[in-house]
Amino acid sequence: MPRGFPLKNIKTAEAAAAAAAAAAAASASQPSPKATPTSAASTPRPTPLPPSTPSTPAPQERIPSPGPTSAPGGSYTLESIVVGAKLFVQKPLASGGNEERKAEILSIRDIKKSIYGALKVVAPPSADGTPVEEPKLEYYVHYVEFNKRLDEWIPNTRLVLSREMEWPQALKPKKGTESGHSTPVRPSSPVRTQSLLKKAVSKATNNAQSSASASKASKSHKKKSKAKGDQPSTPGAETVESPLPHGGAGGDDEDEDMEDLDEPLTPDTEASIADGTLTAPSNPRAAPQVFSKEQEIEKLRTSGSMTQSHGEVSRVKNLNKLQIGRHEVEAWYFSPYPAEYAHLPLIYICEMCLSFFPSPMMLSRHRTKCNLFHPPGNEIYRHEDISFYEIDGRRQKTWCRNLCLLSKCFLDHKTLYYDVDPFLYYCMAVRDSVGCHLIGYFSKEKESSEGYNVACILTLPQHQRHGYGKLLIEFSYELSKREGKLGSPEKPLSDLGLLSYRAYWAETIVELLLATEPGEISIDEIAQKTAFMHADVMHTCQALSMLRYHKGQHVICLTDGVLDQYQKTKKKSRRRIEPKALDWKPPSFSRADLRFGY
Repeated sequence: MPRGFPLKNIKTAEAAAAAAAAAAAASASQPSPKATPTSAASTPRPTPLPPSTPSTPAPQERIPSPGPTSAPGGSYTLESIVVGAKLFVQKPLASGGNEERKAEILSIRDIKKSIYGALKVVAPPSADGTPVEEPKLEYYVHYVEFNKRLDEWIPNTRLVLSREMEWPQALKPKKGTESGHSTPVRPSSPVRTQSLLKKAVSKATNNAQSSASASKASKSHKKKSKAKGDQPSTPGAETVESPLPHGGAGGDDEDEDMEDLDEPLTPDTEASIADGTLTAPSNPRAAPQVFSKEQEIEKLRTSGSMTQSHGEVSRVKNLNKLQIGRHEVEAWYFSPYPAEYAHLPLIYICEMCLSFFPSPMMLSRHRTKCNLFHPPGNEIYRHEDISFYEIDGRRQKTWCRNLCLLSKCFLDHKTLYYDVDPFLYYCMAVRDSVGCHLIGYFSKEKESSEGYNVACILTLPQHQRHGYGKLLIEFSYELSKREGKLGSPEKPLSDLGLLSYRAYWAETIVELLLATEPGEISIDEIAQKTAFMHADVMHTCQALSMLRYHKGQHVICLTDGVLDQYQKTKKKSRRRIEPKALDWKPPSFSRADLRFGY
């Protein structure tokens, strides 16, 4: 017996061989009048197995010869490009030229005309001056060996068809499949699912009928016992056992389910399926439900959760660019904006109320009526030209939802945008003669059981690399110091957020150690002075190789590399939070204030 070969298949092969031998013996016992005993045609031959029946594999399995992996330039057209193919596309540069980059096709869609105006795509002019055909298709591409944030929708005019294209690689066969015979995966097989549904419905119907007949019999038995004057039995004295279908445990039932997939249904059962009155019981071993893109986007708008089939939607972003004030920013990730905004080249967002519009005319009309010049909350901090506002998500739902929609364009790990009631939002803005312009924000749960002081943190891309990220982090820990608690950001952090926090933790701990007189200092003292969690302090010290074991005890040692990095950081001018400019008291919430969703 070959190792790892299914036992059921071997039984099938032996049974087929036995049937072939029996057929040969039967044919030998009935001589043909036209055949001679020495004729080779009368020699019985074993019946060949059908193609669907797996047979014993040879010692070396045959691997089919692979097809062409690439197509030379000029040998393919737009109709032959499929999802997963890799080819070269033109990437516009900031200098004004174009660069040919290799990209992978992730999705293809038709260029649709939005209700707010047609999508205007400027095609590159041809060299001979011939009219260029307007683009009809859009391709969502991922540039090979580049960050995912650079993925974008491009028209078919930017595809370089004169260079070679790599075809997508074929999927590897899953375990349990053999060469030449594809065994369907059990959870994802539609035939298997439908058969199990029919079988479960028929069982439910039979059980319902049997339970109804049993209840009638028990009622008649009770009536007879009351007529005779018998006393009722005590609870638990008599146990009624409900018979299991197929007479046993779940393992036998599962085996019979595998054999009786095509069990016929009664007319009553089929009518119950059509009416929808009976449904299959929930199976914990079944595969997770997969949502289509349209269903997923609809669920995002109604429930506010980004967790159902997350990989189906978040892989392809739906927006191209956003205009926030005088800045034009490219979106990084998917954000559940309305579907009619997906095919627009640019979305216009009001800087003050964060409302979104499809055209500059609609934005200008809105600005004449918008009377908001700062985030709608209490100003709790003002120093130089920086202000912080505290906003309650329960009181300013529309503004906070617009903020979450905007931040989802730049955060891949953000999961909620609709449920804003349990959060407080601390928004950082810069003041000028026009008003207060949003730079970044962080949200915080009103009641966190894990002790998190930050739920979500973001600095808008047009204000990054100016030190505002560390300023937001420092302000969150300043609030934790006022509360007298230790704080930590909610995990998992995004890639940029993790880098910012690691840099801030290292800089703060080294600065504290240098300001402390030589002597003994514990991890708990560092945590109390900085409001960091003990785990964050230990993780930072281990990452910087500052924990050493010397003379039977653990010590914190500042190495030359750590000091050199700290000196380089100190040379850069950075804004700092002034604790005296903070006018804030920790908010207290009643039980009614913390009751959400009612």
